[in-house]
Amino acid sequence: MADARYDHIVIGAGALGAAAAYWLSRARRGSVLVCEQFTPGHSRGSSDDHSRIIRHAYHSPVYTALTPSAYDTWTEVKEHGGEKVVVRTGGLDLARVDTPGFEVLQSYRQSLDAADIPYDVLTAADVRDAWPQWVIDDDTIALFQRDGGLVDIRRATAQHLRLAREQGATVLDDCTVQDIESTSTGVLVRTGQGDFSAGSLVVCAGSWAPPLLERLGTSIPLALSQEQVQYFAADLEAFRPDRFPIWIWHGDHDFYGIPMHGEQGVKAARDMTGRFVTQETRSFEPDPAETEFVRGFLRERLPAWAGKTVLAKTCVYDLPRDREFIVGAVPGHPRVFLAVGAGHAGKFASLMGRILADLAFENRPKYPIEAFSPDRPSLSEAAPARYRLGQEVS
Repeated sequence: MADARYDHIVIGAGALGAAAAYWLSRARRGSVLVCEQFTPGHSRGSSDDHSRIIRHAYHSPVYTALTPSAYDTWTEVKEHGGEKVVVRTGGLDLARVDTPGFEVLQSYRQSLDAADIPYDVLTAADVRDAWPQWVIDDDTIALFQRDGGLVDIRRATAQHLRLAREQGATVLDDCTVQDIESTSTGVLVRTGQGDFSAGSLVVCAGSWAPPLLERLGTSIPLALSQEQVQYFAADLEAFRPDRFPIWIWHGDHDFYGIPMHGEQGVKAARDMTGRFVTQETRSFEPDPAETEFVRGFLRERLPAWAGKTVLAKTCVYDLPRDREFIVGAVPGHPRVFLAVGAGHAGKFASLMGRILADLAFENRPKYPIEAFSPDRPSLSEAAPARYRLGQEVS
């Protein structure tokens, strides 16, 4: 039987919630409870599968200002927990000149320059020389950043939770939150397993966050987009992580790929399918038409990647209206802290957990997250929605 009183409660044991539980418990500044409505590692949210891209190259310097700390935080957790979850492969971003994708590459360069992070600009000939698997036009330009790679998100989440438990955190499975009450000094969380009080609450519920926030009289609309990844049979020796980089193609649609990791195949997907769903209407069945759409791109640009389908699976992006992170205190509730990953937080998961712990302890972040405030105007229902096909990748 769990205790009724804790110093800190975390809702959600996905990538962000598990990281928050780890950093909260590691500080030894009070007891920690994690309420997970399913079982940690479930496939209903956004933290399943083997890999997520990690990179410094980003569309905004707001993110690139945080990426070095994200890498450092993963290294620190590895030294503590013993399990390596980041694999550096190098990162390749490609686009054709005089296209919207080329403008994205320019924004990446500006962000990298602002953070003084080195990168190489490659011509189409340079790309073909380094990785002859690519079939690209002569007007293609690429950025190569050597620190790009992948995060094994499944192992990372499991390691965070394992360490949190070792540090004394209580993790409750099948613990659905039914109501939340808050005051200036603490919170009361009502669940199917009883009522729990605490000095602070961290909400990492992903696409389940809006109903919880409504219990607090707060509305932060999120759109849910059903996404799909697929693993293709290929020459796995040619696409080992030490031989081929993660890549993103910026065009009318954005596609991305991750070399062999976790499955006997190589991963590729389109970002932002535009299939908007609810938790009730989302499907766990992959769409063969989406797999063929991705395979069509691969046949044109990376034909050796476009083998038979090994595996396809769906997930859900939780999208704020501006598609930027949400991290901070819920307006009007100074002891309730929210994190929303916007479909691209995997690479930042451990750092986000650290930031949430800092907020819970002192309500004062040690990292530059002002742009991600939950009360920014671009999150209101009156603000224009900025998520669209081909905007950003996870």
